[in-house]
Amino acid sequence: MPDPFIDPGAAPQAIPIRSVSPAGLEAALAALPPAQAAYARALGFRAKAGAIAALPGPDGAVAAVLFGVGQGEPAGGQALTYGSLATGLPAGAYELAAPTGEPGLAAVAFGLGAYVFALYRADDRPAAQLVVPDGVDAVETRRIVAGVTLARDLINTPANDMGPAELAAAARALADRHGASFSAIAGSDLLSAKLPMIHAVGAAAGKGREPRLIDFCWGDPSHPRLTLVGKGVVFDTGGLDIKPSSSMLLMKKDMAGAANVLGLAGMIMDARLPVRLRVLIPAVENAISGGAFRPGDILRSRKGLSVEVGNTDAEGRLVLADALALASEEAPELLIDLATLTGAARVALGPDISPFFTADDTLAAELARHAAATEDPVWRMPLWEPYSRLFESKVADLNNAGTSGFAGAITAALFLSRFVAAPERWLHVDIFGWTPVARPAKPEGGEAQAIRALYALLAERYRLT
Repeated sequence: MPDPFIDPGAAPQAIPIRSVSPAGLEAALAALPPAQAAYARALGFRAKAGAIAALPGPDGAVAAVLFGVGQGEPAGGQALTYGSLATGLPAGAYELAAPTGEPGLAAVAFGLGAYVFALYRADDRPAAQLVVPDGVDAVETRRIVAGVTLARDLINTPANDMGPAELAAAARALADRHGASFSAIAGSDLLSAKLPMIHAVGAAAGKGREPRLIDFCWGDPSHPRLTLVGKGVVFDTGGLDIKPSSSMLLMKKDMAGAANVLGLAGMIMDARLPVRLRVLIPAVENAISGGAFRPGDILRSRKGLSVEVGNTDAEGRLVLADALALASEEAPELLIDLATLTGAARVALGPDISPFFTADDTLAAELARHAAATEDPVWRMPLWEPYSRLFESKVADLNNAGTSGFAGAITAALFLSRFVAAPERWLHVDIFGWTPVARPAKPEGGEAQAIRALYALLAERYRLT
């Protein structure tokens, strides 16, 4: 993607963008040359949130822009409306003359709004560029946008070009870029490595699409250990409990947890946060063939717990369980997993808000604070232990899918907690990973969720250690 930003001072003739609220509209129009004010009125500009009026100069070229910010009353998403400028303006260099709220977040929103997925169809349209506002860290702004862009690109790539091997290649490229050590365990080697559930879920995939565990480490071993785990189901048919065709249409996004983890890892390494980072991604395709795992099978896990397969479409928690057990063995200070895990999370909170689970009240409060500040919404949900009865098994230690139909996001989180050695140092985020309808800063398609908030949290926690 072309750089949507211009460094301060590099475009002295940048076109000013003036943020205007409905209450301040008349004053803003009075400050304009009469011809421009008349033009804005003729356009019907009312300063509604996201409205754009590009005002011509004497030569007919754009000389100034009015940008509507609305009443400034929404609970979230106000700064993200600046993302609409990236696609709503003609090509040229622009600067925010008087942004409302946080100019750094407004700049990030512009960069997020400029995103285009162009792997299969070239987009050579000239684009608007924004001068990074004074006092805003241009490197940090580009870093955040790059992390989101990586996640979106990976999610948007269809499964025929984003299998387990391709996901591993993307992870290796990121690791190599930052000097991280990289390894991957694939196919039957997963059994000898004691990762049997990752192997079982991916065993039905065709040649060249064998399951694997992606594993890379970066940073000084003496620094606090931070481990990220991402669900990397590159396509989910549902297995033998097959999904209807309508439910498969977006299943290329079932690896959004892995994509988001890679985007977050890129931010962390590029910022050189003083952590010992480990990234674990179980990369599998939940396919159907003679080698597919079956309802009623009982799987052994890395932790030693036996799991009865109640539903082969609840495969994400199986591969995550082995990865979380492995991650726990080196006792990280903080263990975070991201996964497109349950439809129940969408029923509860919709596509925009990601529920998260943790036993650490301080961590929960920190994440909520950064989520509000970055307009990257999350909502804490309870690890309600009495619901553990909903995934009991009569023949194994656990069942991977309860039959009650209740509390699906909570029971999935509780299931994962059984494989974490120190749940008090663990955070689970159940993301959707997709924007169904385009909005400012959020084009339709693959989406990064919670990672801007998590990066802000981690930067604050570790930058000064």
